[in-house]
Amino acid sequence: MTRPTTPPETTAASPATTAVTAEVTAEVANAAFDFVLPPALSAQEPPEARGVGRDGVRLLVSAGDGEPAHHRFTDLPGLLDPGDLIVVNNSATLPAAVRLDRLAVHFSTARPDGTWLVELRRRTATATEQYRGGAPGEWLPLPGGATLRLVARETPRLWRAVLDRDVETYLRGYGAPIRYAYVTRDWPIEAYQTVFATVPGSAEMPSAARPFTPELVTALVARGVGIAPITLHTGVASPEKDEPPYAERYVVPEATARLVDLALGSGRRVVAAGTTVVRALETAAAGGLVTASEGWTSHVVTPATGVRAVTGLITGLHEPRSSHLMMLTAIAGERPLRAAYEAALRERYLWHEFGDAHLILRT
Repeated sequence: MTRPTTPPETTAASPATTAVTAEVTAEVANAAFDFVLPPALSAQEPPEARGVGRDGVRLLVSAGDGEPAHHRFTDLPGLLDPGDLIVVNNSATLPAAVRLDRLAVHFSTARPDGTWLVELRRRTATATEQYRGGAPGEWLPLPGGATLRLVARETPRLWRAVLDRDVETYLRGYGAPIRYAYVTRDWPIEAYQTVFATVPGSAEMPSAARPFTPELVTALVARGVGIAPITLHTGVASPEKDEPPYAERYVVPEATARLVDLALGSGRRVVAAGTTVVRALETAAAGGLVTASEGWTSHVVTPATGVRAVTGLITGLHEPRSSHLMMLTAIAGERPLRAAYEAALRERYLWHEFGDAHLILRT
């Protein structure tokens, strides 16, 4: 039996929600790695456009207090043991950006009440930037004769809104992948899909699994490493804002829950392919063991909450002051994570969805 969780239905935050948000924000500030990311280390295009295969990106490896090691993603099978389990996110990326003359609408997350969370962005010469306009009740005409009605602000950045037609069908006809300024040109939606993508719903690619290829999956299975799916549909994650993540839809299937518990119970590693996977599994482990679960999760992993369902993480390299760094600290420990990021900066690893990868293994 699943255990659904749902986000608050009211627009205004309750005192308890406000307190939690303040606590999380303070923890972001305290745990943040406040470093300078040189613009040259932002991956501007997919690795294939740089003459590198998806699985040929660099892989930084952190294991306990040892020195970070440098590999290629193709080395992953040899870095894991038979019986280890990789849990992946099978959410597929939607072309979630709809462009108007001066604005763009980024469709983020479907809500149980039929509304969508959207972000309004001002179009620039290279991409988009934050737009603080809009008003409750305002109607925005979209391409193809569609109309979007703003209902109310959900966060300082996101609106609850209603489109006058099915959103996913509309996006497939009029949307484009969400792109930020560090990516200098548009790429087709296929560039934003992982090999595991089967369930449409993410506004932005669950990019930690992008380096996986069919050949690498075959090598992992031949090594005796298991692979199991969850679904978590990611919302927009605009890099200009330092803010905690908000509620997202997820499913942890019964079979995956059993495989995770079996691996943990036998002393094997459970490696999450992405922070989205950690969020889903830790939500499903709320009662101890991981159980089948679905609904909406507002769970935020921090060093204070710790982790119970994962012992490793495959992820990208995250922005300074990103809330994701709290989760990485909970898994790796502060000192090893600082050493890893110092090495990544020194060795000029590439950041963002088309960049290099980081494998964290707890010891």
